Amino acid sequence: MNITLRQLSYLLAIDRTGSFSRAAESVHVTQPALSMQIKELEAELGLQLVERRPREARLTRAGRMVVVRAERIEAELRALQAEVRTGRGQVNLGVIPTIAPYLLPRALPQLRAQTDGLRLREARTETLLSELASGRLDAAIIATPAPECHEEILFDDRFLLAGTPELLDQNRGLPPDALDPGELLLLEEGHCLADQALALCGLTRAAQTVDLGASSLSTLCALVGQGMGLTLMPEIAASVETQATPGIALLRFAEQPHRTLRLVRRRDCPDCGQWFAPLAEVLRAEGGALLAEIRASFP
Repeated sequence: MNITLRQLSYLLAIDRTGSFSRAAESVHVTQPALSMQIKELEAELGLQLVERRPREARLTRAGRMVVVRAERIEAELRALQAEVRTGRGQVNLGVIPTIAPYLLPRALPQLRAQTDGLRLREARTETLLSELASGRLDAAIIATPAPECHEEILFDDRFLLAGTPELLDQNRGLPPDALDPGELLLLEEGHCLADQALALCGLTRAAQTVDLGASSLSTLCALVGQGMGLTLMPEIAASVETQATPGIALLRFAEQPHRTLRLVRRRDCPDCGQWFAPLAEVLRAEGGALLAEIRASFP
């Protein structure tokens, strides 16, 4: 079946005006051109849609049925045009696990207000970049450079030393590269947070003597709260993790090492200019407000 949007729009014009001539005028075509399109639509459906009278055109029962569907299609097209013009619509957003549980609850209300649908995907950086390249994701929040992507820098997330008060007292005033590797607990291999912590401490994975294979920061903090060692905690996680683990304490480094959070997308994305920058602005503002609260609580 080969029914066109033009044919449906002409039928809607006849329904609105009650006349072939007025319908043709309203859609800016000649009356013969409009009549031909209606005849082709009737032939395609095998039904008469319009009763042709000397001074008016009246829809048949079949014509009224087609008009009901055509009005729905027209409404959907208007909604589609509005979404495209405003940059709204569903956004598939990826987030790494050491950011998602801390930033997203704060930012979600504003993110939803910026879009007509938000689909979230939590995964490691390598997976997110692969899905971004394949088109399964529109954007991702990560904490490492991705030269193949266009990026918007969001904010710097400082590292804090986390441990029991007793362990922190023993390491007070030490820079990251002076920490005892035998006390340092890290996420399992493949997490960028673990790689960043090792780099700050001047260590390799092989040099770390305590490798518990923890797959989440919450698990790691629970182990640290039991006195099993120290870890480097991202500042955005401070409030959530200290509330969840009462035995944990935090210590700031003198030189304030940090990771840089960024929102990335494909460079060849043709319509990203309409929604990408506003999305980044929401994340930047909400992240900044979150960090301000945390720095007031953990000076």
